[in-house]
Amino acid sequence: MIVAVLARAAAGVNGIAQGVRALTGWRRYAVAALLGVAATSALPPTHLVPLVIVSFTGLIWLIEGSKGIRGAFAIGWAFGLGHFGTGFYWIANSLLVDAARFGWVYPFCVLFFGSAFAIYIAVAAAALKATRARGLSAVFAFAALWTAVEWLRGHLFTGFPWNLIGTVWAGSETMMQFASIVGAYGLGTLTVLAAAMPATLAGGAQPVAERWGGTLAVVAMIAAIWVFGWVRLGGVGDAVVPGVVVRLVQPDIAQDLKWNPAQRERNFEQTLAISRGPGFERVTHVIWPETAIPFAISDDPARRAAIAAAVPPRGFLIAGAPRVERAPGRPPRVWNSLFTFDPSGAITATFDKFHLVPFGEFMPRPFRWALDWLRLTEGMGDFDSGPGPRTLAPGGFPSFSPLICYEVIFPNEVIDPARRPDLLLNITNDAWFGISPGPFQHFAASRFRAIEEGLPLVRAANNGISAVVDSYGRVLAQLGLGREGTLDSTLPRPIAAPLYAQIGDLALATLLLAMTLLAVLLRRRG
Repeated sequence: MIVAVLARAAAGVNGIAQGVRALTGWRRYAVAALLGVAATSALPPTHLVPLVIVSFTGLIWLIEGSKGIRGAFAIGWAFGLGHFGTGFYWIANSLLVDAARFGWVYPFCVLFFGSAFAIYIAVAAAALKATRARGLSAVFAFAALWTAVEWLRGHLFTGFPWNLIGTVWAGSETMMQFASIVGAYGLGTLTVLAAAMPATLAGGAQPVAERWGGTLAVVAMIAAIWVFGWVRLGGVGDAVVPGVVVRLVQPDIAQDLKWNPAQRERNFEQTLAISRGPGFERVTHVIWPETAIPFAISDDPARRAAIAAAVPPRGFLIAGAPRVERAPGRPPRVWNSLFTFDPSGAITATFDKFHLVPFGEFMPRPFRWALDWLRLTEGMGDFDSGPGPRTLAPGGFPSFSPLICYEVIFPNEVIDPARRPDLLLNITNDAWFGISPGPFQHFAASRFRAIEEGLPLVRAANNGISAVVDSYGRVLAQLGLGREGTLDSTLPRPIAAPLYAQIGDLALATLLLAMTLLAVLLRRRG
């Protein structure tokens, strides 16, 4: 009876597959784009994870039905346009901060990001078609190809590893744990493998057992990943750093007011007042978000004295602010920086952001001649970049790796490997993007870094999401998006470096090699 049910189910899937493969004209590309949208729906903040099965299974069938490599490239591009157009549209919200000047560019920006990043998926689709792989071989090959282009997207042209497909599991602390072994990229490989495997049910004349074998195997794989996570979380302790209570300050200042000359002083005073709110006497350290100080604070003793009032007596205050160096006869150099202040208001340490945002903090040279007018950080020119990850070790506080804004989204690039810290500290300002999926996706990425590195994460955001996350990616305390206030919390301790923290993307390379070998062996057998 079970065999008969499986046979009928496979026959039904085969019928759907034939219909998808036979699509022609604009319908093929429309379906591909809709499948890309479905893949986005599985990501934060919606977490409709089952849709990745529909998405990747359908994409495999469309590629199989494509006429040649060019046809597969076009299908991959259409899928990517739907996926990245809906996944990254919120980036264009930054243009609405000055809508009178830049609002008309909004649809072109969405189209640019969607179509440019879609090329990566187009390349993967074309490469799969070029291999002439079918069935199980095609699924293993595509899982490897998807991850290869995703890794390239995270590294080429300064890199943008946003919405890695493994992030679909951000809604499950248990499933996230496997990133401690293979990282978010590797978890994405296994996700694509599992999501695309039902495509093999449309195996035509193959025996029922063979057609269902791959799908049942990946169901077992997903179950094993869940069990791994369940066991790992079962051993979690609740040890905290003794004597430390941090206060995260979330002033929720709108981006159009943040740098307004008539408003900056008021914003600064508001942040100071929030910091000294009820319960301040119990706090040992205060953390402000990115550019919370809208002044060149190094040259401003009066405001440093004002900051001293918000520094706990035996602790310090961490805040983001521009750092400016001036030299006679030269334009000033500006960094997006983090500062630490002692109870006297003196600056005790600085860190300069090293991974700058293209078009936001600097204009890429190839676009400068045509798009310099689109610069969003008006009046500052390009920011300079810092030397890279560092570990700061102020007294009375865990050593930490400072990460400003989206520096936290880069796997295997968030700490100084020569000096492992005890904490990841991310300050950010997502107010550019309003109430949109962007801040939720940003927060999800930061939680994966905590799991990969085995380090707790403290995150202070201007408009949210501010949070304290433990070394397993679990959210211990959180202040939601679009709220003004403070969040007081103890700090969890780090754990021993997990495998991914020790060997980095070598784990990913090993996984991709295994996928590729299986694809080759299965193709020869077929």
